[in-house]
Amino acid sequence: MAKTGAVDGNEGALAAGDDALGYEQARDELIDVVRRLEAGGTSLEESLALWERGEALAKVCRRWLDGARARLDAALAESEGGQSAEES
Repeated sequence: MAKTGAVDGNEGALAAGDDALGYEQARDELIDVVRRLEAGGTSLEESLALWERGEALAKVCRRWLDGARARLDAALAESEGGQSAEES
């Protein structure tokens, strides 16, 4: 995704360091982006940059949540498999 412009250096397309963001950090920044968009008062270019940043942050959050779901599913499957073996 191409960067269309930065509002204050934190907005724009997915940056190289976004993969290193923790879930809470990405979520908090996403909340801030949404608040700024909802407040209005930004130029079209700034709004587009905020939107793109929000989309990138949402992807980071989704990756974390998908990873957490996979870990939970694996732990549940392992737990259920261990119980079946013990019951036999």
